[in-house]
Amino acid sequence: MMPILTVLTALPVLGAVVAILSGNRAKLVAAVFALAALAGSLWVWFSVGAGGHMMLVERSAWVPDLGIEYHLGVDGLGALMLLLSAIVTLMAIAASRAVPAQPGQTEASSQPGLYFALILLLESGLFGTFTALNFFHWFLYWELSLIPAFFLIKLWGGAKRGPAATQFFVYTMVGSVALLLSFLALFVATGGMDFEALAHFAATGELHRLIEAHLGHVELILALGVLLGFAVKVPLMPFHTWLPDTYAEAPTPITMLLTGAMSKMGVYGLLRLALPIFGRELFAIRTPLLSLAVLTVVAGAWAAVVQKDLKRIFAYSSINHLGYCLLALFAVLLPAAGDPARALSHAAALDGVVLQMFNHGLTAAAIFWFLSMLESRSGGSLALDAFGGLRKPAPVFCGLMGIALFSSLGLPGLNGFVSEFLIFRGVFPLAWLAATISVLGLLITAAVILTVIQRVFTGPVNERYQSMPDLTTAERVLVAPALALMLLLGLAPQLILGTVNPTVVHWIAGWRF
Repeated sequence: MMPILTVLTALPVLGAVVAILSGNRAKLVAAVFALAALAGSLWVWFSVGAGGHMMLVERSAWVPDLGIEYHLGVDGLGALMLLLSAIVTLMAIAASRAVPAQPGQTEASSQPGLYFALILLLESGLFGTFTALNFFHWFLYWELSLIPAFFLIKLWGGAKRGPAATQFFVYTMVGSVALLLSFLALFVATGGMDFEALAHFAATGELHRLIEAHLGHVELILALGVLLGFAVKVPLMPFHTWLPDTYAEAPTPITMLLTGAMSKMGVYGLLRLALPIFGRELFAIRTPLLSLAVLTVVAGAWAAVVQKDLKRIFAYSSINHLGYCLLALFAVLLPAAGDPARALSHAAALDGVVLQMFNHGLTAAAIFWFLSMLESRSGGSLALDAFGGLRKPAPVFCGLMGIALFSSLGLPGLNGFVSEFLIFRGVFPLAWLAATISVLGLLITAAVILTVIQRVFTGPVNERYQSMPDLTTAERVLVAPALALMLLLGLAPQLILGTVNPTVVHWIAGWRF
């Protein structure tokens, strides 16, 4: 059997080598390899089906004395994240126009081969993160995704790209160090780094015994180290301060990758590592965690209200939307065994989290894609007050972007509604107070998005944009599949839930809090 996961992870690396040698044809090369990666991801998705367990497993000894294996596999979550990464990468490549050096940038930043090679390397890092099941192997890809993202921001970002790239790197590196130290401690205690083995030890209570025997009472400290690594990535407030500057200063296609795929690495890590291995320790601090999740939801939405730059508005909106995932993950930190009603709430909440990861990634990437189009037509300006009445010169642009905005708002019939509904359906019986307060986030988000529509699309036309060109035929064709997918998943979410739900049921049966 072909090692499809290995091939899929290596494919973008090969594409990066070819792209960097292709000069002005680098975008075409990157698009071809990204399409091939999307085809491979679709093959993986349909292969996994409704199995629920790890499938397409590849396993061989690497450094046995250190507990290091080459261990790959995907379940419904991993397959969906591969698909999301492939889609968002292709969208980011399509959104990337010429990459000339900006004033004050280095000569290297004018090289399209380097730009598209870094995007493909970032895709490989995402693929590796979502397929590796041994910490050593997984951590290599976790860090690999950070390096090309840093250089993409540093070389092609806005006027404050240097500080933004440095802040992004430092914050995420601190989280990575915390993760590394915690898992090194787990290795000392257990002699292994395999995710499935560690989760099994945690479920049987063996992990608690081994940690106490070798390290003492440090389980909570280790759990907090792992939590910090993922909290920075999502991000969970108050570990979010790197995100607005990074999203605002990064080239808009790279912001698409940051919000559409990289932010999901943090939620993925919580689902794959933190809850299965340290669920009992996190249960002990469930109330503070729920409080921080509510803060992320409400304060993230409220911060978006006062922003004057469209990229910053949707940067904070991204924090708000991922806050719903954190709310659900911390709400399910309750025993469900023997309680069918609670198990059903757990399933609804976790189904909602996984679906929200995909839906938000798709919708947020599409919104930033539209902002990229607007940015190119406005000479680089994305100030909220700079526009007005754009539906007159550019009705197709406003209509299509409106679909993505209403998806982000959670309008019934579009994909954003289904995932948020499932999250609140699951969370209310488990943490009614946190869910009730978090509803404010939905209301504030609606106000923010309606304000953007009012200020940008309606009212008198700014003289500067009276002749702004509408979307070209090529742009309409390129953006149409993403919008069609939003509508399709809004009407038929079972296309994803049919694969995700068996995985969620398997988790609930195995986790012990």
